Formats: sequence, structure tokens, C-alpha cells
Amino acid sequence: MGSLAEAVGRPPVDNDVDRPPVVCWFEECLKESVPLVGGKCSSLGELIHAGVRVPPGFALTTEGYRRFMAEAGLDREVAALLAGVDPADLDAVEAASARIRAAIEAQPFSTEIEDRVAEAYRKLALRCGLPAVPVAVRSSATAEDLPDASFAGQQDTFLWIRGIDEVLLHVRRCISSLYTGRAIAYRANKGFAGGDVAISVGVQKMANSFTAGVMFTIHPANGDRSVIVIDSNFGFGESVVSGEVTPDHFVVNKVTLDIIDRTVSTKERCYTVDPKTQTSRAVEVPFERQRVQSLIDDEITELAWMGKQIEKHYGRPMDIEWAVDKDLPSGGNIFILQARPETVWSARSQQAVAGSAGSAMDYILSSLLQGKKVN
Repeated sequence: MGSLAEAVGRPPVDNDVDRPPVVCWFEECLKESVPLVGGKCSSLGELIHAGVRVPPGFALTTEGYRRFMAEAGLDREVAALLAGVDPADLDAVEAASARIRAAIEAQPFSTEIEDRVAEAYRKLALRCGLPAVPVAVRSSATAEDLPDASFAGQQDTFLWIRGIDEVLLHVRRCISSLYTGRAIAYRANKGFAGGDVAISVGVQKMANSFTAGVMFTIHPANGDRSVIVIDSNFGFGESVVSGEVTPDHFVVNKVTLDIIDRTVSTKERCYTVDPKTQTSRAVEVPFERQRVQSLIDDEITELAWMGKQIEKHYGRPMDIEWAVDKDLPSGGNIFILQARPETVWSARSQQAVAGSAGSAMDYILSSLLQGKKVN
């Protein structure tokens, strides 16, 4: 990893050549890096190498997680608390989860791990030109975002975190989220043993989102592979991902990039940064903006084009989170925050599923018959 770190203008963040690194930059990750940095962070590194615009960041690796758990004796404590717990007994699972999470969050990192995370955060702030750069702290489990088992959403993400003490706290909170009751039960039901799953934590520069949301390079409702579907709301994407609002909804033809269907919803809530506390919070969207389209058409087209490139790179339909950064000029302000394989329709027949939008060729022929211009 040393030569790559030197190539991107920084010394390696971990100098222990005999062991896997505790911390590494996203640029040092590829899709094969899942055992070291989990699904989410390996995907971010893969996107960077594919030329996709991704906010910079670094990861506490699974090696860092394992050292933390072993040095503090937490691995033995977790095993003892889960021994004999029936995954079907939800009360027992939740009780064990609460004790495990409290123990992890109360345990400080070793000086070595703390120093390495702090140094990486300092370099990230210098790279971004922002003191105490705001970051998203995202969990990235080794069994997360796999094509045959979707663990997505089972671990936590924290937005607009500033300062090294807050970063370290929220890294531990991400680690503890590996042991929510839901995650424990899901892994047990899927046949994953305790040692089969580890966690990495990504620390990524926060996009100061004017608009954010999700994009599928397949229609999530009917499996139509000829379209790209984009859902968006003002502010951070949390309101869309969590389903708290009915987002604006756009369907784009994958061949022509024409917007073939749009629904502008009433968006009453969004997440944004509180200028006083410098934290992410839910706010009410002003009444006069609630029915305003949250993405302009040029942004929809650019997002769809980016989605096509990501799908082509991975060779499969993708589920993508994105943001439009209001601090940057248009043309370079759309960022991909994460991308993972779509798991519902991709597992089914490759045959196109006819939906209301029709296939790409159906759309082109119908447009020609109706006298529409097909760009």
C-alpha cells in the first residue's frame, strides 16, 4: 500500500508492514478489498478507480476493529453474552444487544488506533481545506452489500460529525451497530457465525447537500432494466433512504436519457445542518418550496449518465446514493456517496420485465410514431 499512498501525495497511514493496516484511504481500496474494509468502503474505492466523483475519505479497517475488540477483551465478552441465546427469542437477543453495545461504546480505543485515526482525519481536513472537516461516519460490514445477502441498512451512519473526539465516538457507535438485535438475528438466520462478519468504518467528507437521494439502474418496482429511477429530496439523503418523506420521483430512459416520467411530491421534511450546533437535524421544508422540483432536469440527466457508467463498470444493476453539493459550481457538484448491487430483481431472470415505461426500443418507436424528437 505504500507506493499507492505515495502516488496520491500522502505517506502511508499505517507503517506496520507485517500486519494489515489499521487505517487506509479510499483510493487504496478496490472491490476485492471487502475482507479489509467491508462492502461500502471497497465500493467507494472501486468507484474512485473507475473515475466516478466520490467525496474523499478513509476507513478504519477490519484489522483495526479486530485489534480494538481483542485488546479490550470485547471479543470474549461478546461471545459470552451471545452464547446460548436463541435468535428466535427477540427479548433475549435485544437484552444481549443492549449490553454488548454499551460495552463497546464505553471502551476507548488504544493509543495506537486513536493516533492513526486522528492523523488520517487531520490529513483529510488539510486535503479539503476545512478545519475539523464535517464527515459522514458510515459502517461497512464485510457481509454487507453482497449480491446474495443484503445486510444494507443494518449498521449505522452518522452525518455531519466534526472534530476528532466526535469522530472516534461515532466510529465506536458504528462498531456497536454490528450488534443490534436485528443484525444479530439476521446473521444467525442466514447462517453467519460470529467470526464470519467483521466491520470497517468509513470516514468520508460530508457533501453539503442541497439535494440528495437514491438512484436505481433498474426499476425497483417491476425490474425493467431499460430505465433508471431517481428519488430525491432537499437536504441530506437520510429522509429518502429512511422513507420519512415521499420524494420526487423521476424515471429516465437508459438509452436516450430522456425523462419519461416525473412526480413532484409535497416534501414537508428534510435533513440539513444546524448552523448553531453544527449537527444534522430534521427541519420543515418552507411551504413555498414543498412542491418545487428538488432536482433540475440537467442534474437528472447527469445523474442518469453517471448511473449508466457505474452499472457498466460493475456489470449489473446498481442501487446508488448520491448528493448535489451546494458549495460547488454546477458541472462538478454531483457526488456518488455509495453504490451496491441491486439484490431484488437481479437475482431473478435476466429477461426484461415489461413495465408501464416499456422497453427502451418500445419508447423510441412510440416516440417516432408520435412525432416526438428522440435525442
